[in-house]
Amino acid sequence: MATVVAASQLTPERIFNIINAHQQTEAMKAALELEIFTAIAEGNTTAGAIARRCQCAERGVRILCDFLTIHEFLRKDGARYDLAPESALFLDRNSRAYVGTVIDFLLAPHLREVHSHMTEAVRRGGSALGDGLLGVENPDWVTFAQAMMPLMFMPAEIMASELRKGGQANKVLDIAAGRGMFGISVAKQNPGAQIYASDWKNVLEIAKTNAQAMGVGDRYHLLPGSAFETDFGSGYDLALVPNFLHHFDSPTCTTFLNKLHAALVPGGRVAIAELIPNSDRITPRTPAAFSMMMLVTTPGGDAYTFSEVERMLKGAAFGRVEFADPEIGIDRLVIGYRELD
Repeated sequence: MATVVAASQLTPERIFNIINAHQQTEAMKAALELEIFTAIAEGNTTAGAIARRCQCAERGVRILCDFLTIHEFLRKDGARYDLAPESALFLDRNSRAYVGTVIDFLLAPHLREVHSHMTEAVRRGGSALGDGLLGVENPDWVTFAQAMMPLMFMPAEIMASELRKGGQANKVLDIAAGRGMFGISVAKQNPGAQIYASDWKNVLEIAKTNAQAMGVGDRYHLLPGSAFETDFGSGYDLALVPNFLHHFDSPTCTTFLNKLHAALVPGGRVAIAELIPNSDRITPRTPAAFSMMMLVTTPGGDAYTFSEVERMLKGAAFGRVEFADPEIGIDRLVIGYRELD
């Protein structure tokens, strides 16, 4: 039963907070651009010291740091600020786990613009700006590949390690390769593997550079163009599909998975990494809320539940479908198997 709350106990505070939530976005953006977290990590702990390090007005720094403390990204003791553990790991530019570059994509002008048309997106049931982010050779995907790379190192390693349990992969197709980390990680863990990376030509230039820098450039091959139109060839032991299906409606995903099924050898696998909500579609919070991103940025994409992904794979003639145990960052791994002929 729903909890009954007396009207006298209610306040509009949560409503004001969500309407003003843009302030949190801009505060984080400002703190990263000014290197506030890095300055504190270096030992500048007062507003004055931080202001000198970041070349800002002390009043501005004090107000920003107090705001970040209110939202638990900083801690304050008297006049001194310290980093919360989460900030120390992810927001100090000198940390190996630094993720501050994500603002270059997540707060890119086009992405902000599509969100500003949310009312119309809800009316339509899809992006109010045509194809949203799915336009041909969209330069936003170059920004994505560059900005989101720090988030991909660990998930890519975890995914490659999990897939090794299923045996050696000699010929691997990497769909929407982006920065290339998923295919590169598989190549590093499978010394004989040849990786065939599919993405837009401008994005693949980044992936190729990363493959060369990580010592697998001689085994890294490019398949530029639309994944729906490119001829992948055949004979693949493994197809990687990281964070791709959510951009499209279910029938389109099934059709695409049919194409992958044809490209795999009998007994081959397709490995799908996605933000996967529970069947209630409201938990866990981050994967479930991702549906809103898909509503405003794509004509028909969604955050799909496991049963929905399983239905797509079964519809594309894959036999066994399994949920792999480890989480891959905020993603989950679903593996589909092409049956032996």
